[in-house]
Amino acid sequence: MAQLDTVEIMNLIPNRYPILFVDYVEDLVPDESLVATKNVTINEEYFQGHFPGNPVMPGVLIIETMAQAASILILSSPKFAHKTAYMTGIDHAKFKRMVKPGDVMKIKVTFGTLRANMGTVDVATYVDDQLTTSAQLMFVVSDDEQQTN
Repeated sequence: MAQLDTVEIMNLIPNRYPILFVDYVEDLVPDESLVATKNVTINEEYFQGHFPGNPVMPGVLIIETMAQAASILILSSPKFAHKTAYMTGIDHAKFKRMVKPGDVMKIKVTFGTLRANMGTVDVATYVDDQLTTSAQLMFVVSDDEQQTN
């Protein structure tokens, strides 16, 4: 079981501020499962408009957080080292509870299927051990692509 801090996470996935949402990984079993944490704070810019007087983390950003945690699990595998994981689909997404400032969101990811460089992961988020969101994400892994201008 491994633990990863923010710098180690940034060594695995390309996301950076302001779109890096996973704060740390507390449990990682490569090719099997991961538990990560997102500390939800009122300082996040999206709370200014979503919604004034009733701040709620947008569902699309919860899904993005899930995808980032899944990418960490996928790219921690030696066979996918130095590659990029891309989300290709979302199935069975369910939103059970709102996520608000002050919440500590736990993201639990388990590998589903894997064929060559594509597969599925099952992801769920929790606040205070209560299920907030669940989904199955599809992904493909490819070589890093560097853009030139």
